[in-house]
Amino acid sequence: MTLRGSVERLAARLRSNTTGAVERGLKAVPFVRERIDREEDKLIAQLERSVKPYRGRTDTYARLPHGGRDHEEVLHEMAELAALEESRWRDGLVSGAVYHGDAEHIDFLNRVYALHSQVNPLHADLWPSASKYEAEIVAMTAAMLGGEGRDVCGTVTSGGTESILLAMKAYRDRARIERRIRRPEIVAPATAHVAFDKAAQCFAMRMVRVPVDPDFRADVAATAEAITPNTAVVVGSAPTFPHGVIDPIERLSEVARRRGVGFHTDACLGGFVLPWARDLGYDVPGFDFHLPGVTSMSADTHKYGYASRGTSVVLYRGAELRRWQYFTATEWPGGLYFSPTLAGSRPGALSAACWAAMVVTGVEGYREATRRILETGAEIRRGVEQIPELRVLGDPLWIVAFASDRVDVYRVMDRMSALGWNLNGLQKPPAVHLCVTLRHTQPDVAERFLSDLRDAVAYVQAHPGEKGTMAPVYGLAARIPLRGFVGDLLKKYIDLLYRV
Repeated sequence: MTLRGSVERLAARLRSNTTGAVERGLKAVPFVRERIDREEDKLIAQLERSVKPYRGRTDTYARLPHGGRDHEEVLHEMAELAALEESRWRDGLVSGAVYHGDAEHIDFLNRVYALHSQVNPLHADLWPSASKYEAEIVAMTAAMLGGEGRDVCGTVTSGGTESILLAMKAYRDRARIERRIRRPEIVAPATAHVAFDKAAQCFAMRMVRVPVDPDFRADVAATAEAITPNTAVVVGSAPTFPHGVIDPIERLSEVARRRGVGFHTDACLGGFVLPWARDLGYDVPGFDFHLPGVTSMSADTHKYGYASRGTSVVLYRGAELRRWQYFTATEWPGGLYFSPTLAGSRPGALSAACWAAMVVTGVEGYREATRRILETGAEIRRGVEQIPELRVLGDPLWIVAFASDRVDVYRVMDRMSALGWNLNGLQKPPAVHLCVTLRHTQPDVAERFLSDLRDAVAYVQAHPGEKGTMAPVYGLAARIPLRGFVGDLLKKYIDLLYRV
């Protein structure tokens, strides 16, 4: 019997409503586990060639070299690897990942980083400049997102995931102490970023996922129904990562406010785009601190804020809520200890580069960048809509997700990879998206993307027997009814990344 047949038979058993059928399905798991392991191992072997391309081309170190290598020799080797990896993102062939990428801008940020390479914000007495930069980063971001005059405060973090983790920790701790909730709950749409699941796992919270509407926006009625006395926070996205649509934040946050629950807007992707889109006349619904129900937000400076990788901002309505994020220790023999974020020591050079990026870009710079990105996003969306085999999901502005009922969209993604593109695969439903950045606003990039996409669709139709690279991975994941098996596959892939 084939693996597919075994899995589908097991899936049918597990879908049954009878306890006996479920038990029989679970008894079949060891057999299915063995078959799935073999197929997973084949996939990992295929992927190993693509994620370890430098084997045999450069020196490999499983232990420290005895005498240490020459500085210039090491720099030369690393420059060669960087050059090999630069062309795709520089030429705009990557979804997201590099949001600015202009050589002059990168050089400027690198110079700022070099000036501050030894700065550690943990030691504010040694480097008070770090406190200046971070306080002003927070203030500028808060003012941009409707926080001016509304007692909005926050901290600088290492990225969107940490911003979300810290906000969820703050809501958890407040709920435990003030409301005596043993296991606080997060209510979030199915499309909210997986960082909220990570927060739930890390902080022993319960994640309550609610469905989305046919337009992929959060279902307000389902959200209201999901709120219980244990709910600590409700979540919405502006926009969502998968489909680039903005949840109905105004209605969601008002439901949370009426129930006495906090509301977090995840604007990691949109925080530095949507305010300027509104200025440009785009129809941007309310999503920020202008709404009384929004009590916290996350916005990534290292995305459309055009800072170096490794900074984000988490914001709160009021210092009292922010204090639940902090860590303090008063009894440690090493002295009094406090940390505003998960890390202790942090690279202050990244905060300096973030501050520098924001002040050299300014309002006019962000507005112009947003104009270019949204115009390119609209061009790409129109082009995708004109390909008969594809359909655009939702109503996106610049993150264009597309699916198909006529071709295997994952094989289309594989073919686009063969043509040099690096796109994001989605699931539920199977889809692919392109997150438009300034790299895509360069001349002819959008035209090339649409031309290659048309060719990729035609190629998949003409070559129905080809399997591709990622298509089997997503196909296997879609067929396996027990998600623990899929998680094991992902863990094997992570193991592969750390294999010398």
